[in-house]
Amino acid sequence: MHVNAPAPTEEEIRSVVTPLASLEGPLLPMLHALQDVYGYVPQECVPVLADVLNLGRAEIHGVISFYHDFRAHPTGRHVLKICRAEACQSMGANALAESTLQKLGIGWHDTTANGAVTVEPVYCLGMCACAPAAMVDGRVVGRVDDARMDRILAEVGA
Repeated sequence: MHVNAPAPTEEEIRSVVTPLASLEGPLLPMLHALQDVYGYVPQECVPVLADVLNLGRAEIHGVISFYHDFRAHPTGRHVLKICRAEACQSMGANALAESTLQKLGIGWHDTTANGAVTVEPVYCLGMCACAPAAMVDGRVVGRVDDARMDRILAEVGA
């Protein structure tokens, strides 16, 4: 879903989540399904999920905000995650992150003006031996230095 796309209707939301209602512990699968469809979990989903699952809105919001993979806002066309865990920090991830954000002129969780890329922190990609690591649209990249990051940014049109 694009940033300027209209908000989903209750009917659209229900069509995504209702088939999952019979699952054991359906909230997380429902949230994943909504994010797969819309690219984030629109605020309009909270009251619908609360109704379908007979839960409080605060509980739904709490789950969305607790898990870092769920987004409450649309992202750019590409998502760049930079590892912030200790192994990557020891190999220069902090400087890499600062340099990347400065080049893009944005902060964490922000999207470039052209809508190309959103940058998010992540706490371990399992690539400690190849630190610092990043992930672009689900593809993990190891041994990222400034030159490699420049190539990644060029690939995503940032």
